[in-house]
Amino acid sequence: MSDRLRAGFAAAYGREPEGVWHAPGRVNLIGEHTDYNDGLVLPFALPLGVSVAAARRDDGVIEVRSHQAEGVVTAPVDGGTVVSEGWPSGRAWAAYPVGVARVLRERGAGGASLLIDSDLPQGAGLSSSAALECATALALCDLHGVEIDRPALARLAQRAENEQVGMPCGPMDQSASLLCEAGHALMLDCRSGLSARVPFDPAASGLALLVADTRASHALTGGEYGRRRAECEEAAALLGMAALRDVKDLAGALGTLRDPVLRRRVQHVVTENHRVEATVGLLRAGAVAELGAMLNASHLSLRDQFEVSWPEADAAVDAALRAGARGGRMIGGGFGGSVIVLAPAERVDRVRDAIVAAYAKRGWTAPEFLNAVPSGGAARVTAP
Repeated sequence: MSDRLRAGFAAAYGREPEGVWHAPGRVNLIGEHTDYNDGLVLPFALPLGVSVAAARRDDGVIEVRSHQAEGVVTAPVDGGTVVSEGWPSGRAWAAYPVGVARVLRERGAGGASLLIDSDLPQGAGLSSSAALECATALALCDLHGVEIDRPALARLAQRAENEQVGMPCGPMDQSASLLCEAGHALMLDCRSGLSARVPFDPAASGLALLVADTRASHALTGGEYGRRRAECEEAAALLGMAALRDVKDLAGALGTLRDPVLRRRVQHVVTENHRVEATVGLLRAGAVAELGAMLNASHLSLRDQFEVSWPEADAAVDAALRAGARGGRMIGGGFGGSVIVLAPAERVDRVRDAIVAAYAKRGWTAPEFLNAVPSGGAARVTAP
């Protein structure tokens, strides 16, 4: 990808890039919709991601092009109107790198010319947006000599998405993209920002973690994601707490809340935090094969308590379990995207075939698959 980017950059801008930076997408093993509730998450990075070729500009402008989209977007990093050629909306995905540039301006970064390339499937819930933010952030920091430690940079990238894109996400995706290491998952406390790397190597236990892109695309800047977050905040306020992370007595909290919707949201968040802690314990004990029960419980909670699953996800998980998988669950914000399935390595083909058959029976577009191998975090991949 880097050679294609360098050549494309030279063709687009008439000069060589000063480097290429790569940031990975992520799979969240467990801990869904807990991040913005100050809770616990356990993501790991994928080998696929977003790469950015970049060169410094000294005119205070960020210019963005992509191999995945036509047109060019230019914008001042100190705010103002985004100017686009070729994109009817005027912003599209370019709001992510422009937003990062505007936030990092406060730390001394400036303008740049960017060319972006990605091998992550769009709309699959694998956090291509955070990968784009993090690759851009590393590039801008390097180009302008800005030193920011990675946990702080993750928070700044999250802030860019919150403020500039309008997506009320928590810090998980950006932290995973910047902090993960190969062969590990990242245990992240979204309140304190503290993290720990937990060994996670399914292949060593004779297992495989399969990602199935259900091909049901999602857009988390829509209303349902924001509504779930607002419901959690309302429940926390009614309970007199800063966030649902603070619920210690689940039965007492459920008894206090009258709204059945809020009770369901609280039940998911509290029990999901417990599942993260249990999963970390299993991984540290080397009991990878026992993760299936945690995945199954998480999926049922997301489906029934948090109500963010979708028919293609439910059908994929059900078909995988019937074919001998250890467990499975939806991942991401919900309402579309991907599922993960943990299966014995010798049963992966059977599980994949079962999911495909379940989709064909319903007349749905066939899913796409990738093997989820815990990989390293964002990095500069080429020098000038």
